[in-house]
Amino acid sequence: MTGCRYLLHPIFGTIEGMTTSSAASNSTATTVPAGTLSASHPLMDGRTADSALITAYRGGKPSRRPVWFMRQAGRSLPEYLKVREGVAMLDSCLRPELASEITLQPVRRHDVDAAIFFSDIVIPLKLAGVGVDIVPGVGPVLDKPVRTAADVAALPQLTWEALEPIREAVRLTVAELGKTPLIGFAGAPFTLAAYMVEGKPSRDHLGPRTMMHADTDTWTALANWAADASGMFLRAQLEAGASAGQLFDSWAGSLGLADYSKYVAPASARALDHVRHLGAPLVHFGTGTSELLVAMRDVGVDVMGVDYRLPLDEANRRLGGTVPLQGNIDPALLSAPWAVLEAHVRGVIAAGAGAPGHVLNLGHGVPPETDPTVLTRIVELIHSIPTE
Repeated sequence: MTGCRYLLHPIFGTIEGMTTSSAASNSTATTVPAGTLSASHPLMDGRTADSALITAYRGGKPSRRPVWFMRQAGRSLPEYLKVREGVAMLDSCLRPELASEITLQPVRRHDVDAAIFFSDIVIPLKLAGVGVDIVPGVGPVLDKPVRTAADVAALPQLTWEALEPIREAVRLTVAELGKTPLIGFAGAPFTLAAYMVEGKPSRDHLGPRTMMHADTDTWTALANWAADASGMFLRAQLEAGASAGQLFDSWAGSLGLADYSKYVAPASARALDHVRHLGAPLVHFGTGTSELLVAMRDVGVDVMGVDYRLPLDEANRRLGGTVPLQGNIDPALLSAPWAVLEAHVRGVIAAGAGAPGHVLNLGHGVPPETDPTVLTRIVELIHSIPTE
């Protein structure tokens, strides 16, 4: 694929202006010029502004109930497994034509109301020059964990030029999507930093939680570095054509409210500062974060994603009915008898009825063993239920 040419850039060397100065003293926010959505952007030229998804994200009444699934582009689809044969995960994310094809597959198959950009939260690290790979059966693994002030100071900065394969993949995708919006995404700073400190996935994230208190300055510098990398990654997607963005905090559920508010929320707000001015709806989602919902909303987002642990009516109560909700079909029920699953989906719709808006989704990602025909049937069910 022609998109492979971007992999010829010296990812682990200098990439057109890459610096290795301290993340604590040099914010990428000050080195990247401000941008706006172009007149040909799908949100600006009429393609997606009135779509069911964007209407619901903005608290309006959509023409049909919008639904999409986190991790809909991936391992549950046989067509995905076919195009990924022999291609490493991060390589597949950095080949624009391949990333675009994978992003489009579930839209074609399921008739979902949005595509979610196929990538990985560690791609900004990879493009910045941080040694990281996805190890099958393990997850993201760094060549060297980041645990000291010197480690943080040595981190390279992500450059705008290095993000070109991401922008091209988005451009290719939106050209095919027509009126269906593309959602961009980025990992939240805590989740990104947690991987960096531990060097690999962790159950309790003790390393980053300890750093917050034992070496607060180093934690703050690392969280700010991660915030700027994620913010630039999301901005590249939005400016290239994504109609909404989601900040995904996989591991924030390991935190108490006090630690989240003091040590994490400022970094998440900083990440979103890179894209607020663009005017695209912004979604915040975390797993195991029922007790953090208000604090996560207060970093400044338009929509709150809710995982499967908390009913949507209770989430709406906690949030004071202030924002549209996204969620929260339990992925565990995807293999249940259809009568059980249908009743659950209808219950989720009923629970979300009191929110200012509701986009159906799972309360986490699609499990790899999911039968794709079940997802298609769920979409058909949701679309058959009137919005009134």
